[in-house]
Parts: sequence; structure tokens; C-alpha cells
Amino acid sequence: MIKTPYLLFLGDAPDALAAKVAQGIKDWRPDNCVGQLRMEGCQADLGLPDMTLEQAKAAGAQTLVIGVANRGGVISPAWKKVLVAALEEGFDLASGLHNLLREEPDLVAVAEACGRTLHDVRVPEVDYPIANGVKRTGKRVLAVGTDCSVGKMYTALALDKAMQAAGLKSTFRATGQTGILITGDGVPLDAVIADFMAGSIEWLTPDNDPDHWDIIEGQGSLYHVSFSGVTMALIHGGQPDALILCHEPTRAHMRGLPGYRLPTLEAVRDLSLQLAQVANPDCVVAGVSINTQHMGEDEAARYCADIEAQLGLPTVDPFRHGADRLASALAAL
Repeated sequence: MIKTPYLLFLGDAPDALAAKVAQGIKDWRPDNCVGQLRMEGCQADLGLPDMTLEQAKAAGAQTLVIGVANRGGVISPAWKKVLVAALEEGFDLASGLHNLLREEPDLVAVAEACGRTLHDVRVPEVDYPIANGVKRTGKRVLAVGTDCSVGKMYTALALDKAMQAAGLKSTFRATGQTGILITGDGVPLDAVIADFMAGSIEWLTPDNDPDHWDIIEGQGSLYHVSFSGVTMALIHGGQPDALILCHEPTRAHMRGLPGYRLPTLEAVRDLSLQLAQVANPDCVVAGVSINTQHMGEDEAARYCADIEAQLGLPTVDPFRHGADRLASALAAL
């Protein structure tokens, strides 16, 4: 088990979105967060107290969590001095990067010398099966997006919270590093061997009560040429009964791909539904989630209303407005 509370390490994150792991932990598990540690040039700020290692340790922090999600998931050489110092100060380290802590000899040596633990959450710990496509009992909903990092995890977490509050049966199913760090369980999908990705989602969402909803955290986008594979695995392995469309309307282009514009919500709706109905012919689109973090209150309300009129689906920012209407849409299916 990863010891709490955490000191969230933002490193030299170039923007707020690069620190989305730390942001997700802070938003959904605030009681586990003592403060943030930023290096010179960091452009992200969680609004937590800036702390040195010594200050955080005195405040009770037990684990330094690498809260940065950079392209390729690598441990930057610029971070090493801080990571070593954290081990020497008595912190465990936790990371969801592809570049594993346990594969860095200097960190391993210091951790062993100091009696500290290295936690790599982006490591499959189960021998997942190959997907068989057999229909499972229970219900499943999947968040699909116009791009990466548009709020699919936030949508799923908010939806689970709303359904639980309404007395409905639901379980959030984490499929990425941040979700796993928040909930302590899940499948690190993008680290699973390709042939077993869909099978891992079948394993994650087994037979359940007929009125129980598995709320599957989305990944990537069918329209993102770098990361569409994980989305396909979720769509076919999850066999969703419902889809929630997710969109961030202020982007000029796909994340990390300046030459690619975002697809329309209609395009994502139609393609996602076509592919989902391969595994579950009864799948429907139940609602729309809009990430309005860069909009004012009035602008956000108008945009959601416009999309709802355009698509004929309940449309909300579930983090800002709550996910009650999305939960009601699922309960009505």
C-alpha cells in the first residue's frame, strides 16, 4: 500500500495540463495532499502550499508522488536530485510513468540504503486474458473523448459520486495511472501488451448485478493518432451499454499534434457508437460532458445549453455542475 499523505511533485511541468496526475489526486483525494513541490520554471500550480522536503516531512507527508504526465512518461534527469533527496529525507516514491522507478539504478540503490519503497503503479500485476467477447451481466458506461486529457476520468469519478448519492449501484473502474493513484486499484491499460488490452478490461468489469453500473475511465481518443489503440480496447473490452461524450471546447488542436484539429462531437458520437455496437449492439450515447475549466460561469452554461440543443442529449460539466443529469440518463436506460 502507498503510504499517505502525499507531497505532490510537479517538477518543471511546462503547463497545468502536464501536472494532471497531481491535479486529479488533489481534486479527488484532497485529504491525502499535504502540499506541492515545484522546481524552478514550473508553470503548474495546484493551489496547495509550496513546501520543501523538510517542511512536508514535518507536516506528516509519507510519499512523494510524481504528479507529472509528460509525453512518453519518462523520468527527467532534472528531477533526479530531488527524488534522491526525498528518499534520503525519509519519503517513499510513487510514480505512474512508463519509465519505472525500479529501473533507475541510482534510485534503487538509495531506496535500499534508506529503507524506502519505490511504487510503480503503471505496471500490470495480473496475467490478463485475451478478450473473448462473451456478454457479461450488469451494465457498463464508458467515457469517450474528442481528444486526450479532456476530462474522461473526472467525468467517470463525478458520475460514480452522483450515482452513489442517488442510491444507485456503481463502481468506478480506473484504467490509468491517476485513477489508480486515486482509488488504489485498476488496470494500467497503456502498459498492457496489445493482445491483452481488451481482455484486461473484460477482467476489470466482470459479471455483476443486473442493475449495477461499472463506470469505466476513458483513455485517449479514437481520433488521436498517437493513442487511439487504448480507446479501441476500452470500447470492445468494456462492451459498454452507454457512452458519455467528453469534450474540451477551447483547444486549437489535438494535444501534442499541432497539425490535427479536434473532431466534432457528432463525429465522435457516430464512430464510437458504430465501434461499440460491434461488441454490444444495444449500446447508446447517453450524454455529453463538457470540460469548461477555461470558461466563465455564464459562458459555460450557454455552451452546455447549445450542445444539448444541438445533440439532444443531457449536457453538463460534471465537475462544475455535478453529474446528476448524467446519472439520471443512465438510470432511465
